[in-house]
Amino acid sequence: MPKMKTVKAAAKRFSLTKKGKVKRHQANCNHILTKKSADRKRRLRKSTLITVRGDVKRIKRMIQT
Repeated sequence: MPKMKTVKAAAKRFSLTKKGKVKRHQANCNHILTKKSADRKRRLRKSTLITVRGDVKRIKRMIQT
């Protein structure tokens, strides 16, 4: 059976922590920033974890690490 290829689009968007959780960046912090508060923009800069088990399984299969 051939090796599975990494989905490069997923590899650029998601990464794994050392414990195997999937980390992602938050949306809504690229443009139209003038109407968003400084607190909100600061919160959006931080990455977050994906908690839905089905999504985590699918993303891990796509990035295969």
